[in-house]
Amino acid sequence: MDMAYLRTHPQHLPTFLTHQRIRETPVGGGVCAASRLTLDDGSSLFAKTWPSGPAPSGMFTAEAAGLAWLREAGTVPVPEVFVALPEMLAMEWIEPGEPTRTAAERFGRDLAGLHRAGAETFGAGNPGYIGPLPLDNTPGDTWASWFAERRLAPYLKISADRGAFDPSDIAAVEQIISNLHRYGVSEPPARLHGDLWPGNVLWAADGRAWLVDPAAHGGHRETDLATLALFGGAPFLDVILAAYQEVWPLADGWRDRVPLHQMHLWLVHTAAFGSGYRSGVRAAADAALRL
Repeated sequence: MDMAYLRTHPQHLPTFLTHQRIRETPVGGGVCAASRLTLDDGSSLFAKTWPSGPAPSGMFTAEAAGLAWLREAGTVPVPEVFVALPEMLAMEWIEPGEPTRTAAERFGRDLAGLHRAGAETFGAGNPGYIGPLPLDNTPGDTWASWFAERRLAPYLKISADRGAFDPSDIAAVEQIISNLHRYGVSEPPARLHGDLWPGNVLWAADGRAWLVDPAAHGGHRETDLATLALFGGAPFLDVILAAYQEVWPLADGWRDRVPLHQMHLWLVHTAAFGSGYRSGVRAAADAALRL
């Protein structure tokens, strides 16, 4: 199998793998099993499969649609998808590199361009996934009500049901959900990556930062920027933000709202992985309640 054959017969890739007709090298892949596939013409792919049993319904097709939507903007580079099947996702291989100040500056400018490409509504036209969990993309008219109903409340419930929180944690998040209209700055929906923690920025050998593993939708651009600061923060984060601001300045007070926008991803982690991430949720909630 070479790239020309793959483009016309993408559905055959799993069969070639089953019969060991393609060289496969395991690589890190988060919640999915991931590998580098080397074709007969020497070209490489990055492939993802579910580690045990069938993948959650629609997971890989949703990711493929999100990658294509982000790629359409022509701003931040996004891998091209070659195979999007229920059991597998395969895209172009991006050779890893090292983060640099120059790449960070370009990434900040390009990310502003991506956001500015916009979306028709808050949400998306199809359901999605974030990590191993379903993502309700039902469209909404206003960011505050949509973010409360689609991004905070569902993952608060899952987290509470699995015992990740005590009653005071639940009350704090519920208070924010009930009053979210007080916090948000009204802006049209931006074209978001949707899961933009630092691990989903791939610093490549071509000197650019690429976007991978999206949960793409229309949302508030401050959310993408806030999550870039999670888990130690992206390399050269101050450079990224300064370059972003040069292209599309953020509204006054955006730094104060960072914890509010981080709450969704913290809640996803407590919903998926339990109370080990409780302190992140509580710190973000307490900071938001002080606004």
